[in-house]
Amino acid sequence: MIEIFEPADLPRARETGALVAGILQSLKSRIVPGTNLLDVDRWAKAMIDEAGAQSCYVDYAPSFGRGPFGHYICTSVNDAVLHGLPHDYQLADGDLLSLDLAVSLGGIVTDSAISFVVGGAETPESLALIDATQRALQAGIAAAVPGARIGDLSYAIGSVLTAAGYPVNTEFGGHGVGSTMHQDPHIANTGKPGRGYKLRPGLLLALEPWIMADTDKLVTDKDGWTLRSATGCRTAHSEHTIFITTSGAEILTLPA
Repeated sequence: MIEIFEPADLPRARETGALVAGILQSLKSRIVPGTNLLDVDRWAKAMIDEAGAQSCYVDYAPSFGRGPFGHYICTSVNDAVLHGLPHDYQLADGDLLSLDLAVSLGGIVTDSAISFVVGGAETPESLALIDATQRALQAGIAAAVPGARIGDLSYAIGSVLTAAGYPVNTEFGGHGVGSTMHQDPHIANTGKPGRGYKLRPGLLLALEPWIMADTDKLVTDKDGWTLRSATGCRTAHSEHTIFITTSGAEILTLPA
């Protein structure tokens, strides 16, 4: 399913996007070495509930997961890159943490992810991973104009990631959003320009470059959800939801 929204829907989409961005930034500001991932999940739940919004994750049970997710945010640490299931783990100084959050408010979903290093023990490898995903995300957004095709976005994202020297996995990527979290079209993180669905005003898309330092192979954790790099290398993930307008893309999940 691909939903197309009207210009009158944009204020509601902005409200949801601002909520997701605000929660992620609030969590980032509270997380320090010693923070437990289960506390991060509880904090996310409290902010979602306070806003009168609905979690897109807690009851989520797709074919690639093991039953309902049961939590409110994805917390992926170091070699974990996607769908990180919150568990009893205290973050250490220097951990590379990715937070991925999707909520529904007023009938519209937005989805965003950030990666950052916990504490002050940053390394060039971690910072380079994060920077590559952020630059790839901006390239994908810049390509998202009416009349462009999904392949143009994939090509823009993939060009940045491969130029930075990272392998690219295409099993999971960006996607449409709307009244539900995951919709068509799928937006792979590399591809050929000029192919795929043609963008039109009113389309809501979540673009999400993610990479692993030295592999494009994933393994599933024993928890049935968390996806990790096959080699144990570090990973990073950046994501924004955008609204296609008549002139380009408006980023809904930018921090205030």
